[in-house]
Amino acid sequence: MHDSSIIDLHCHSTASDGTYAPKEVAALAQKIGLSAIALTDHDTIDDLADAGNWVCRQNGWPEFTVEQFKHMVGNGIPRLVKRFSPEDQRTPERLKATLAQFTARYDAHKEDKTCPYPGMEATLRRLLDGGVQCGVVSNKQNDLARAIVEHHFPGVFARVRGAVAGCPVKPAPDGVLALMEAMGADPARTLYVGDSDVDIYTAHNAKLPGCGAVWGFRGRDELLAAGADVLADTPEDLVNVVLGEG
Repeated sequence: MHDSSIIDLHCHSTASDGTYAPKEVAALAQKIGLSAIALTDHDTIDDLADAGNWVCRQNGWPEFTVEQFKHMVGNGIPRLVKRFSPEDQRTPERLKATLAQFTARYDAHKEDKTCPYPGMEATLRRLLDGGVQCGVVSNKQNDLARAIVEHHFPGVFARVRGAVAGCPVKPAPDGVLALMEAMGADPARTLYVGDSDVDIYTAHNAKLPGCGAVWGFRGRDELLAAGADVLADTPEDLVNVVLGEG
């Protein structure tokens, strides 16, 4: 049985290639004595893109592909809204109105296409059965993040924290550190896992090792360039990291 831990849940898109075999990942985790992990659990990009393009259509602006939206997300919804807004529509007043428009649309349709990645439910169960405490940190607005996580994983996560007014979003470490304190997580036994460079920067800013989830939508090259300490191919690899299985 392993001690409790923190999880940053950062959920996005399609699978990519990994770098290390499960046994190599597990060996690294055991070497640094980890019992904590962060998971990438479900894919929200289609609903985000649909809401963004709906706003663009309402305003007569150019629309974007899902692939383009994949490179707009990761720094919070206000930044996403700014990125899909035309340059001449980025005054503070206009961005505030567009943010309200986007938030209302996304909140009403945030479950249309969002779903857990294959294998995530089994992975979470194995971690919980192994004594791993799970938590979520997201750059989505706090109420949206909590609603999405609770909808798909009721009662699974000890804590869920989204963007909170007055607290810098990732890659600032503030939200992660606040969640760890609330959960009583030991930094020496905590692993942060995410699928983008923002996640790896957040991990290191919080003085945590960062594991790149290569099944997310940014891919191996970005994770390695950001300085990921290790990469994992699949959710099953993360079980190997934390519990030393495989």
